[in-house]
Amino acid sequence: MTTGSAGPVPARPVKVTRHQVVRRLTRAAAHSDAQLIAEAAALAEGWVVLADPMGGVVCSTPDTAGPEGVRAAAHPQLYPHLTIRSMAGAVLVVRPGTAAPASRIDLIARTCVDLLRMRARVRREEDTHRTEQRLHTAVLHLLLSGQSHLATEVLRTSATHATVFRLAGQLVHAAYQSHWREVQPSVSPQAHRMLVCLGGGELVVIALHGLDHDRYAARPLVARIAYRHQLAGGVSDPLPLDMVATAWAEAGTARHGARSGCLASATFLGSHGLLRVVPAERLALWSAAILKPLNREQRRTLEAYLRSGSAQAAAAVLDVSEGTVRARLRGIGTLLAAELDNPTVQAQLLLALRAPAPSRRVGTSARLGPHPALPTGLLDPDDAHRWASALLRPLDKPLRIALRCWLHHRGRTAPAASELGLSRSTLTNWLSKCGRALSVDLSSATVRAELHLAAETLATPEDTPARLPRRGGRTYRGHQS
Repeated sequence: MTTGSAGPVPARPVKVTRHQVVRRLTRAAAHSDAQLIAEAAALAEGWVVLADPMGGVVCSTPDTAGPEGVRAAAHPQLYPHLTIRSMAGAVLVVRPGTAAPASRIDLIARTCVDLLRMRARVRREEDTHRTEQRLHTAVLHLLLSGQSHLATEVLRTSATHATVFRLAGQLVHAAYQSHWREVQPSVSPQAHRMLVCLGGGELVVIALHGLDHDRYAARPLVARIAYRHQLAGGVSDPLPLDMVATAWAEAGTARHGARSGCLASATFLGSHGLLRVVPAERLALWSAAILKPLNREQRRTLEAYLRSGSAQAAAAVLDVSEGTVRARLRGIGTLLAAELDNPTVQAQLLLALRAPAPSRRVGTSARLGPHPALPTGLLDPDDAHRWASALLRPLDKPLRIALRCWLHHRGRTAPAASELGLSRSTLTNWLSKCGRALSVDLSSATVRAELHLAAETLATPEDTPARLPRRGGRTYRGHQS
């Protein structure tokens, strides 16, 4: 500023290229709307106001320009000397300085409007993202509390089954964000059928699917996330929606035995699992023939009964009375012409319920029976014997006899201990040894079912409680040399 009668010297035009204008505005927009408006005012060498016609000033540089900017936004025809641009819900008003060229002002206005629209879209997406996350968590709580009917109403889905994945590790938060970016999960009808939640230090993914359709579709994606972020993950068997609490427990147990970067199945049987040993199409056709007489409700009832272990527990899962469950089971037994109280038949049925869907329609139904334990339609006797021997090889004779007796009593320790002539604490200790030797979780219904089929396949007249080697009373002391 110079002094004299001529007054202040006009400012010299600031030479700024178009590229510099766009770059400066874009950098400012990365921080906030207010910083974008401030940068626009500096480039225009005047003032800029972002106004809401209904709510007043949104942001202004300088603050004193706010009232005039609002008036100009409301009555643009009265302010022809200002540059005014409208967008959804807001109006940008620019008053250029005397030295700023008109081409720059037009560029500033157009670039600001584009950047403001982009920022608004990002905010909407972030709001939608947070809403979806809260909704996913709410639906998960509904499923875990047994309110699957409310969950399906919220989801507006025809899915009947779910597979639960639970993953943990140091990078679980990064994995959560990566999973959202990759699949954009949603509960809307057109979106991926997947719930994704973060809580308790775990990434939880629940894949929703039908009994047969897409039941394994989510596993490759979750396995990739686990490997990329070195998370240890557990995955449940596909279970009905009203048994998500059971699937949750299965996945949690499996996670404790998983290595970093890997998913562990709830069955822990790995390559020895029958779903891998038996050719998929053969297993699917056998399963379809066995379950052909049953409708959807009967299958759900049967699976709830087999997995929970009793009609009383199944009633709680299905939200019906125990009498209703027993009546349904009697009808199911009649349709299948099978003895549902037989543990071998139960193991066969649980295998059938876990099998994939066949690629073609099955014309006739098939029947179950306790002999042979593993139907010849799945494996011939020699293959079945090799499978069972490989699975149970780590167990010595006493442990194998004790495990077979316990499985015959459907996992109940007291009657098994009584038949074996052991104390319950001794049998419990032996079962723990079996679990460690086989690297399996004996609390899993699917594990017990396949172990039962293996034990019965190998059973000989010597594998009975009466043949259990012992020394002294009810407490087993083993052989003495």
